[in-house]
Amino acid sequence: MAFVASEFMEDLDKLKSEMLGQVAEAADLAALDDVRVAALGRKGQITGLMKSLGQMDPDDRKAAGAAMNVLKDAVAEAIETRKFELENSGIDERLAAERIDVTLPVRPEASGSIHPISQTIDEVIAIFGEMGFSVAEGPDIEEDWYNFTALNIPPDHPARQEHDTFYVNAEKDGHRKVLRTHTSPVQIRTMQSAKPPIRIIVPGRTYRCDHDATHSPMFHQVEGLVVDEVSHMGHLKGCLIEFCRAFFGVDDLPVRFRPSYFPFTEPSAEVDIGCTREGGGLRIGHGDDWLEILGSGMVNPRVLENCGIDSTKYQGFAFGVGIERIAMLKYGIPDLRTFYESDIRWLNHFGFAPLDVPSMVARAQLGS
Repeated sequence: MAFVASEFMEDLDKLKSEMLGQVAEAADLAALDDVRVAALGRKGQITGLMKSLGQMDPDDRKAAGAAMNVLKDAVAEAIETRKFELENSGIDERLAAERIDVTLPVRPEASGSIHPISQTIDEVIAIFGEMGFSVAEGPDIEEDWYNFTALNIPPDHPARQEHDTFYVNAEKDGHRKVLRTHTSPVQIRTMQSAKPPIRIIVPGRTYRCDHDATHSPMFHQVEGLVVDEVSHMGHLKGCLIEFCRAFFGVDDLPVRFRPSYFPFTEPSAEVDIGCTREGGGLRIGHGDDWLEILGSGMVNPRVLENCGIDSTKYQGFAFGVGIERIAMLKYGIPDLRTFYESDIRWLNHFGFAPLDVPSMVARAQLGS
């Protein structure tokens, strides 16, 4: 018993003091866990001492075992206390580091910009909205009938070929579905589901196999459709002349109509606006040159009949314009591909303030 009471107990007191000191000095949870393993792990110091109890006589074993349990409990309790302190300290530090002063003004570099395509679509909607048009939408993946057949596009037309159109691995009535090549299918769906009078515009994405500085495999169009009993070519011309002048902000912008051909309109016309290329640049307005920007025409009677509309009673007009094209002309963007390159510098230069909402009412007030 003298062995336990003197040397062994002194060693335990010394070991306890060392271990409690190591626990208190642990700077983080990882260091604290190292202390725990060194003391209480399978190969730890206290575990090793517990294993040595079998070598003692019964009286010494009893006293030594009780002392070791006291040591073990003291070290374990100290570890849990230190762990709690370190966890709370970590949370406090994280809260302090992530603290945000909501009273500070927003940083200028954190403000977002409206993409020119989104802005242009809003401008077009605002202009035609003042003319009484409503917005219609439809699916990007279309049936052959809506994209081609109903629009009087013959089976051997080049637009149906794979070098010009994206087909998908899905069929309807024996025909492959396509990524719509224009937003005209929405016009067909509208004429099937609504009775005249109809006055809609259809902005949206379209897809064609083309890619260069002025063409993209995915681009945006807005098409318009009017169907009633009285509209004629004069109404078409007046509508598009007013749109061009309002969009480009030139009140006396020269606009001309050239005869053309589209399967879904008859007669058809290309629309040109005046411009000048003096000094190597391009300026929209009065000048010695013309620039084609959109196609138009009176709705072909066959298209009306395909949609169940009596072509002897109703007629109308349609038009289509590329959003990227008119955005490039209005805002001086030289390359179509930059619209989709996600370059933040480009967007900071050509983008619009989030609150810069197009409005024909505001434009009229400013111009008055």
